[in-house]
Formats: sequence, C-alpha cells, structure tokens
Amino acid sequence: MITIFKSIQNNLKEISKFENDCWINVSNPTNEELEKLSQKLKIPLDFLTDPLDVDERARIDAENGCILIVLRVSRFDEKEVDIPFTTLPVGIIITKEIAITICSKDVRVILDFINGKVRNFSTENKSRFLLQISHRTALLYLKDLREINNRTTMVEKELHKAMKNEELIKLLNIEKSLVFFTTSLRSNELMMERLQKTEIIKMNPDDEDLMEDVITESKQAIEMSNVYSNILSGMMDAFASVISNNLNVVVKFLAAVTIILMIPTLIASLYGMNVKLPFQDSSHAFLITLSISFTLSAIGVLIFIKRKWF
Repeated sequence: MITIFKSIQNNLKEISKFENDCWINVSNPTNEELEKLSQKLKIPLDFLTDPLDVDERARIDAENGCILIVLRVSRFDEKEVDIPFTTLPVGIIITKEIAITICSKDVRVILDFINGKVRNFSTENKSRFLLQISHRTALLYLKDLREINNRTTMVEKELHKAMKNEELIKLLNIEKSLVFFTTSLRSNELMMERLQKTEIIKMNPDDEDLMEDVITESKQAIEMSNVYSNILSGMMDAFASVISNNLNVVVKFLAAVTIILMIPTLIASLYGMNVKLPFQDSSHAFLITLSISFTLSAIGVLIFIKRKWF
C-alpha cells in the first residue's frame, strides 16, 4: 500500500499525487507498485526491494542522487505468542524532492508520525525527518526493553511458585527477543556513526544535536539490552540449578523410602523360609517379627533424618 503525505500549515495531510517535499509511505507493497515507483521517481529498484528483506542489516547506500538508509526497528505483536518482540528493517529513501519510507509491515515508528505523535515534524526537512525516525526508533527500543523487563519479573514470580515448562519457555523466548534487539541496536549504532562521519546528509547545528541524542539513546538501549540479557541468562542458570537440586532431593527421598520399605520385606522373606528360625515355636512369633521390622525401620528412618534425606 502506498500513501502520500505532505506538511501543510504545520499539519500532516494525506494527498493524492506526488509533489515536491512530500513523504511517501510504502507498506507491504506489491511488485507492480515497486516497479511503478522506481520508474516514476527514478529510484533504483533495489533501493525499494532491499528493505523488504526481513534479514536486511542497517546500512547506508547512495546512487544517482538517491540516499538509502536502512534501520532496524522494534516491533511488538501480541498475536505472536512465542516471540512478541522482534525487529524489522525500515528503508528511508531521500532525494532532493521527496522522502520515502518502506517496510514489509506497519510499524509503530512510522504510525507515530502518521498519527501526529512526533512534534516539530515537517516533510520539507528531509534530513531532520531521518533523524526524527532514528530518534523515535531508539525511544521505542527503550520502551520495549522496559516492557520485556516487566514480563521477565512476572515470569520469575510464577517460577517461584511452581517450576513449569511454560514459564521456562517464556524466559527462553524473551532471551531470543533480547538477542534480536542487541544485534539490531548495534547495527543501527554503527550506521548512525557512519552517517555522522561521512556527512552524506547535510545537517544544521540542531540536526547535529539531534544526531548526538540518537547515538546516546542507542548506546543506552544497547547497555540496557546487555544488562537484561545477562540477568536473564543468570536467572535461567539459577533456575536450572534449582531444578537439578530438586531432582536430587526427590531421588534421595525415593531411595530412602525404598530402603525403609525393603526392611520389613527382607525380614518377612527370611521368616518365610522352611528352616529353623528363632521364635518359631513361640505363640508371639508374629508380633515379635513385626516389632523387629518396626524397630529396624524406625532406626533406618532416624539415620536418614540425621543425614537429611527426609
């Protein structure tokens, strides 16, 4: 789907045709739409197709007066039960006349601009538009990382109550999300530092300040992601040790119970043999046998209690 916007009197308006200083948002496009855009706007076709690859890394490219910047943005989807937090590439194409954003799915960072959640946004200032997208991306990463931390805390509380495979799988999926975030944030940081050094985009002092903010926010997000990942890894190792320890306790308990139950069985087996046995002529032989079994079993229980097997 292709949607065209333009800032008119400080308000973002949707328009029907391409104009100078407009913003073209492309979401989940067809091959025909991409070819038409490429021909009409004289943009290399690979600039439009590359950001649609979910594995595309953050990078910068320039050709024939067109500049392509690929950012990895965070994506949250509640319908994805296994891994709700993932990342996707967003392509930002800048020419002298227009700015284009392209992604395989609708993402929050673009929707925030469309819904007017970003202040001081104008389609005329394309370089600042790029920096605002980058800054918004870093802020959304920080927001999602805090949500991931909250979810980790909730799962941890559930694990304290009862060790279930479901909770452990949730922690594993959260760890996967953190790996996605860390990898994407690092590639974004390298891309922004390269953008700052090469000066492909002309920036005024305000833009340079915003660029510094973007890099700072990205570094903070990377540090948070690393910290949460380390905490989560330590937590999973701790729970693995607890599970192993619980298993050892259960095995020791079952072994002790088996030995205790074996004592009466052994004595009964001995007195069942067709040979001369103590107390066989006594009228209280059965009670004596039970007493011996009970006494030996009680002694066994005391020994195991002393050894903390019970």
